Amino acid sequence: MASLGFVGLGVMGGRIVKRLLDAGHTVTGYNRTRGKAGWLLAAGMRWGETPAAVARAAEVTLSMVTDTAALRAIAEGPQGVLAGLERGKVYIDMSTVSPAVSRELAGRAAAAGAAMLDAPVSGSVSTLEQGRLSIMVGGDRAAFERVRLVLADIGPTVTYVGENGQAVLMKIATNLSLAVQMLAFSEGVLLAEKGGIPRAVAVEVLLRSVIASPMLLYRGPFVLQMPAEAWFDVTMMQKDLLLALELGRQLQVPLPTTAVTSEMLTAARALGFEHQDFAVLYQTVARLAGRGS
Repeated sequence: MASLGFVGLGVMGGRIVKRLLDAGHTVTGYNRTRGKAGWLLAAGMRWGETPAAVARAAEVTLSMVTDTAALRAIAEGPQGVLAGLERGKVYIDMSTVSPAVSRELAGRAAAAGAAMLDAPVSGSVSTLEQGRLSIMVGGDRAAFERVRLVLADIGPTVTYVGENGQAVLMKIATNLSLAVQMLAFSEGVLLAEKGGIPRAVAVEVLLRSVIASPMLLYRGPFVLQMPAEAWFDVTMMQKDLLLALELGRQLQVPLPTTAVTSEMLTAARALGFEHQDFAVLYQTVARLAGRGS
């Protein structure tokens, strides 16, 4: 079993650490707010006082944070992950961030004799807990082979995508579809509901139809009852769509449905829904259609 480090113990990161502990790994963790780590410390996780301390204590350090600025905050500086890396160690960032920044940090890790991989995940809290998470990986192929089994303890599907930054690019290309699908689903439910079909019936029919993707099967029911804790909130989802739109401009790929969905997320934020799961797109469309919820 590998000696691991993990920085960022949020909704997904904390549950990933629990899977790694359950698989028998030693994990040293760090989170900006230590209070969120109590349940993991009780489960056997060790505590690192800084991201650098975590990296020094581990053979392989992983991180999952909210955005590009947060990645820089935990990776750079005298207390950052890069400062704690030593020759031969591997740093795996699982965040959805700017591919260019991911490549930049990987270059700095390589200069220290270490390797950095980008390894974002596709899935949600439910797929992680069910052991069905998929992981895409970019970076040095030899480093990937060294940590493949560690990643397999997180999720069973681990796919090497290409060089540094390519996995993050693939994740962004994947995530834009999540919000676009949710918006289309919400529109369909609301159209049926305003035409006199009970919302629960509309949801049941749609989720038994050909449009029922795996994402809609677990998130579609949220239009009936939102989760107490957002699995992936509006602000985080819009961050990913804005990354997609920026890449679309750079690569000259038009992304019209992504642009419209991003505007609907802006409306959601204006309505005070920014911290709710992005399934709140249904409530957003309903408000625009003159319905209270």
